[in-house]
Amino acid sequence: MTGKDNTAAARAAEKSARVIGWREWASLPDLSVSRINAKIDTGAKTSAIHASRIDVAKADDGYWVEFLLHPHRGRKVPEIRCRLPLVDKRSVRSSNGRAEERMVINTPLQLGGEIWPVELTLANRDAMEYRLLIGRDALADRFLVRPDASYLLGKRNRMRHEPSVKEA
Repeated sequence: MTGKDNTAAARAAEKSARVIGWREWASLPDLSVSRINAKIDTGAKTSAIHASRIDVAKADDGYWVEFLLHPHRGRKVPEIRCRLPLVDKRSVRSSNGRAEERMVINTPLQLGGEIWPVELTLANRDAMEYRLLIGRDALADRFLVRPDASYLLGKRNRMRHEPSVKEA
């Protein structure tokens, strides 16, 4: 493929990709999270979700990770108890430059009208404004990011109470 062909293919891909802002509303349906404010971070390779009380347990069918999820910053409800298969343990370099070992899960992510499986690392994001960080691996070949725009997929619905779920 020549340079011109490559450029034409890139332009065609850009036209077919949806454009999103640097922050968007997302859902994690298998974790009972209908709405979570997500930061779109093309500088991050992996995606991360805020989790606390992370525990790995061995079962007959492999390793499982159990954790609590609080999808809304500064709120104790909803508190969602999750139990999912452990996909991997990875060393991830956080925004402060330190490497830490994180548990990895796989779960569907919904952004706009699209839904697809993504890997999420479990991390304490209490100090971060966004409980969900969507990295470039999850975005690949799906979206173009406009760093000067927010919520291009739609504004947040009026806040409503979401019930606490015991296990996702």
